[in-house]
Amino acid sequence: MPLAAGERPWPLKVATLIALFIGVGDLGVVIVEGSFRVGDAHTAPGGVLLFSVLMLVCAWGMWQLRYWAVLAFQAILAFVILFFSLLLMRANNLLALLAAVAVVGGGGYLFYKLVRVLSRLQMPKPPS
Repeated sequence: MPLAAGERPWPLKVATLIALFIGVGDLGVVIVEGSFRVGDAHTAPGGVLLFSVLMLVCAWGMWQLRYWAVLAFQAILAFVILFFSLLLMRANNLLALLAAVAVVGGGGYLFYKLVRVLSRLQMPKPPS
């Protein structure tokens, strides 16, 4: 069954909020601090700004029920899940282990739920 006019399933709302939070958060850190730090490493502000804009575009596109935006967010989510599953092998304390398991488990579940949203976005609308 295709999505009704204005219908936004909860996985789409959650994905939109995550993309918005990451986009605004990263952008805010770069604007306030001038750079973005991960541990002891500094990343180039240009790359962080590009990723922030990408996440904000995904958030806007998902809210507008655009297929490409959900698909792009799922692709990014797949890389995040893969990265954190590799970090599971290097977890050296309980916090790192719990964080990796939470991201892999929660991200995997969200990815699974977004597949149905994608299929409903792609379905043709019934003639009226």
